[in-house]
Amino acid sequence: MMDSYLLWVASAVLLVLLLVKQLIRRRARRSLARGPRAVRGTAPASPPISRSASEPDTVSAVHELNPAWPSSAEDTRLRAEREAASESDRAEADREAAEWEARLLAQQLADEERERARIAAEQAAVEAAVPSPVVAEVDEQQVREALAREAAEREARLVARQLAEQLAAQNALRVEAELRAHDEAQRLQAQPAAPAPPAVPASRTPEQCLIMIADDSKVVRFKTSRLLARHLYRVSLAEDGLDAARQIELDLPDVLITDVEMPGMDGFELTRQVRGNPRTAHIPIVMITADDVKHRSDAIDAGVSVLLSKPYPEDHLLSYLQSTLTRAVAAP
Repeated sequence: MMDSYLLWVASAVLLVLLLVKQLIRRRARRSLARGPRAVRGTAPASPPISRSASEPDTVSAVHELNPAWPSSAEDTRLRAEREAASESDRAEADREAAEWEARLLAQQLADEERERARIAAEQAAVEAAVPSPVVAEVDEQQVREALAREAAEREARLVARQLAEQLAAQNALRVEAELRAHDEAQRLQAQPAAPAPPAVPASRTPEQCLIMIADDSKVVRFKTSRLLARHLYRVSLAEDGLDAARQIELDLPDVLITDVEMPGMDGFELTRQVRGNPRTAHIPIVMITADDVKHRSDAIDAGVSVLLSKPYPEDHLLSYLQSTLTRAVAAP
């Protein structure tokens, strides 16, 4: 910005100087052109004559010095000299006036340039004191990021609180189920033992055998149910231990296949509840786990019939189910 101002001022000063020089040259040429025309055809100039003398005295002195020249020619020459001197004075005055105007214009331009520089310096100082739009934009972006982080933290805390509430509700349901099972076991122990129903041989087909699959994995339920359906078994599905316990109360399965880790009620609790009820204690229970060594002792204590490790051979499961078709079971 400062460079453009300096260039503009230098151009203006140069243009003014050129115009003044051209004007001086033009007036000098006019003065030179008038001089020869005025004294053309006259004799050589006489000695200088004082300008303070009056015109008649001057003419008389010229006549006395040069009596051969006619009076009209002398008058013409004098007038021409006076006009040439007057024109020269005017040209000199014009030149001085033009130079003065050029200096004045240059001074004005310099003052204007200094004023522009001062204003530019003040604006620069103000802009330096006031935050620039880039800095303001950066501050605004930082504020938005801080708000986004706070919103994410609030959402994370809300999700964590909801999960904690769900876990607390599941624990409460599990404790309630354990209390009910404990109360039922105490009630059964207080009652006299009923005679066991007579054992009857079971000679059934796969179509007559209901297999319940209790697993919280939808993929495992779907895969196992397809395997059993291909061998004509009837299948019922439960999403967890609590769902399996409710369905067993409504319709007794012939075999229960359960997973170990399930929400609400795991496989061990489901097995103990089935074994603690005389009505369901005879149901064969197949437990499928990813670590049979770790869970073997717990499975035996709970009353699991068969413990299979993931991934289990399908023929082992089918062989065990086939053996239950000809095994003597208690009538429900």
